[in-house]
Amino acid sequence: MEEGARMSTPHEDNHGQTVAAWTAVIIMLVGSTVAAVAVVIASPLIFWVGMVICVLGGIAGLVLRSMGYGQKRTVSHVGGR
Repeated sequence: MEEGARMSTPHEDNHGQTVAAWTAVIIMLVGSTVAAVAVVIASPLIFWVGMVICVLGGIAGLVLRSMGYGQKRTVSHVGGR
């Protein structure tokens, strides 16, 4: 092997620790909590409000990712080519 040659290329991976990911997860946790409370108190209307909040969390994450607050996409090569 050549002197100073790299064995592999550096891989940047933040495991989803981005503003977009955290915002989506927190909103979905709130929605899940609302839905869980609704199940306990037997309220279908509040349950569906919680589900809508969960969907809005996913949409918020996608919007934030498209605004540049998500993980940067990198080109990966399949099979090490």
